[in-house]
Amino acid sequence: MSAVHARRTTVATLLGRPVLRKDGSSAGRIAEFLFRGLQSTTHVYALVLTRNGRFRGSEAVTVRTEHLHLQADASMLVAEDYTPEPLVEDATSVLLERDVLDQQIIDVHGHKVVRVNDVDLVWECEDGRACDLRIAEVEVGMRGAMRRLLHGLPPAAVESVAHRFMPRVIPWEFVDLIDRDPARRVRLTVEQDRLSKMHPSDIADILEDLAPAERDAIFKSLDEEVAAEALEEIEPKLQRSLLEHMESSRVADIVEEMDPAAAADLLSELPEERSDAILRQMEPEERQDVEELLEFAEDVAAGMMTSDLVALPEGSTVASAVQALRDFEGDVETVTEIFITNAHGGLCGVVNLARLLLASADTPLREVQEERIHCCRVDMTAKQIAEQFDKYNLRSLAVVDEQGKLEGVIYAEHVIALLREER
Repeated sequence: MSAVHARRTTVATLLGRPVLRKDGSSAGRIAEFLFRGLQSTTHVYALVLTRNGRFRGSEAVTVRTEHLHLQADASMLVAEDYTPEPLVEDATSVLLERDVLDQQIIDVHGHKVVRVNDVDLVWECEDGRACDLRIAEVEVGMRGAMRRLLHGLPPAAVESVAHRFMPRVIPWEFVDLIDRDPARRVRLTVEQDRLSKMHPSDIADILEDLAPAERDAIFKSLDEEVAAEALEEIEPKLQRSLLEHMESSRVADIVEEMDPAAAADLLSELPEERSDAILRQMEPEERQDVEELLEFAEDVAAGMMTSDLVALPEGSTVASAVQALRDFEGDVETVTEIFITNAHGGLCGVVNLARLLLASADTPLREVQEERIHCCRVDMTAKQIAEQFDKYNLRSLAVVDEQGKLEGVIYAEHVIALLREER
């Protein structure tokens, strides 16, 4: 049984290297690496050869890797029993030097955007047989950059310098093409389960670092809930840019998943015609919540509050409160208290979640409610609200109208976000 030998190399190392025919004459120099995404996840389909090793589509020919043999000392590639074929690209074609090197991709582990400096390859050869060239990783650190910088020097000298730097690689299995935009960008494949585990702030930071083409393609690939959470963390100018070319119906689906206060802030930054078009596409209940908030200035309580809260009538028990939390369709992570209202919708009690969890199911909510109720009027200014949060160390602050009817709630994160904008 033939032994399989694996030897590692890189795109930068092989570019410009000669490929010989079986009789020792030159078949050309390596100018590119043809990868067909739908045929294999890692296999390089063919090497692209030219006379001078520089890529010119009209003069390029391809040699499929099954016709190549790596010499024992790995110093030379030999093309055996092959017929040169013209380079033909299709919708799945990727040329590694052109389409991958120097492109920006997302490092999901580091939660940042990085640049591809090299692509690591593995030659897998059986004794006396042709080789298979496999893509292993993309190099995003200084090791790959040094190979590119010192290209043309003796390979041993280049590797000696490059290996002084720690490798920073991303497995090829995480790399995929963005939806066919003209620039043929490359990004990390971010599956929904991976993406859902990333913090919205991390996704926002990544989007802010990307060029417009990559940014739009990544954002359009997100599901509505993840897109909504990320959008809340992005500055208004970039929000407008991301939504500019999207269908109003798709934007409406995203806005419906946003906190109503954040959705109102977003729509208030858009042209009125665009904002109205999005509102018309929204479900009636979500549209009403947002439209009510759009009537108020952003720097007063009514403009800062959200209507996403959990409120129960007097006489409710702990069991009914727990069920209300389970049925809550808003962002449950923001909920810190449950509010108690009377028959007229007036605020008459607040229950901390910690007390709720410690009480038995049949306990009336009034027995575990806070001794004091902190609330503010709809016209209280942002500065006054911030002072309330600071003075009483609040997690949330109920907002009521002139008659004491519960209108919404302001969470600490809303105050922090506003103070950050004012800095």
